[in-house]
Amino acid sequence: MQTVVNQGDKMTEEPTEVSVVIPVYNDPSGITTTLESLLAQSTTHDYRIAVVDNNSTDRTSDVVRSYDDDRLSLCHETEIQSSYAARNTGIRNTDSELLAFVDADMTVPEGWLESALQTFHSTDADYMGCNVELALPENPSLAARYDHHTGFPIQQYLERQQFAPTCCLFVRREVFADVGLFDHRLISGGDKEFGNRVHEAGYDMHFADDVTMSHPTRNTLSELVKKDRRVGRGLCQLQRYHPERYGTPGVPPRPSGIKRPNRDLPRRDRLAFGALSRFLTGVRGLGYYQEYLTGDRDTTRECGIPTLEE
Repeated sequence: MQTVVNQGDKMTEEPTEVSVVIPVYNDPSGITTTLESLLAQSTTHDYRIAVVDNNSTDRTSDVVRSYDDDRLSLCHETEIQSSYAARNTGIRNTDSELLAFVDADMTVPEGWLESALQTFHSTDADYMGCNVELALPENPSLAARYDHHTGFPIQQYLERQQFAPTCCLFVRREVFADVGLFDHRLISGGDKEFGNRVHEAGYDMHFADDVTMSHPTRNTLSELVKKDRRVGRGLCQLQRYHPERYGTPGVPPRPSGIKRPNRDLPRRDRLAFGALSRFLTGVRGLGYYQEYLTGDRDTTRECGIPTLEE
C-alpha cells in the first residue's frame, strides 16, 4: 500500500511497508542479535524481515526458524556464495516498495525504523544511507580501537563517492527495477558499484545523520587483515568488470575513507594507528594483485548485473 503526499508542487508516492533484507552466512550469534533488535521496533508502519541464508554449514538457519513471528521469513541463496547474491535473492523474495539492508551482526534502537522512514519520506529520497556507530568491547585491543577510529564515514562516502554501505541502506524498489540489482560477481565493492549506478541515473541520495545503527568493531589483527584483503580483491574486480568507470586493472586505486589518525589522539595511538594503516594498505594491495594474477580475466563477457525480473 502507498500513500500519495503533496510536497509543494511535487507529487510523490510514500511507501507504507518496508522489507528489511539481511544476508547471513555461518553467524548464529550475529543474526540473533540483529533479529532481536529488529523485531522489537516501535513503529506505525508495516514491516517485514527477509533473512537470506547464503548456504551456511552451521545452525544459522535453525536459529532463524526458531522465531515464531509472521513478520519474519527465511530464504536461501545456495548457488552463488556472495553477500550481494544473497541480497538480490532477498529483494526478489519481497514485494515491498521500499527495501532496507542490514548486516547480520548489527543492532538498531527501538525507534530506528520509524525515524528512518520519517527521514526517508520527508526528504523524498530514493536512496538513503544511515549513520553507523562502532561499538567497542570492554578493554578494547589495538585492532578494535583502530577500527573504531577509522569507522564508517557514511556521509563522506555519499558526498565524495556517491554510495552508502549495504549494512545501512534504504532503497526504493523502483530504483532496482530501473538500474538493476547488485553485481554478485564482486567480493567487495558491490555497494559502491550499485550506488554509482544509482547516482548516474539521477536518483535522489540522502544521508540520515540522525538515524543511527550499531556495528561491532573488528577486534583482532586477523579480522582487519581479512577485511582489507577482501577489499583489495574487490578493487581489482571493480576495474575488471566495470573498466569504463573504475579504470583497467593493473594499478590499484588510492585507498578511500578516513585512514589518517586524528591529531587530537595521544601520540602513542597516532603512531600505532599510522603504522597499522600503512600495513593494512599493503594488505589491500596484496589482495588487489592476488585477484589481478589469479582472478577471472575474461573481460569480454556480458555485464552480468542481474535485473529485478530474472
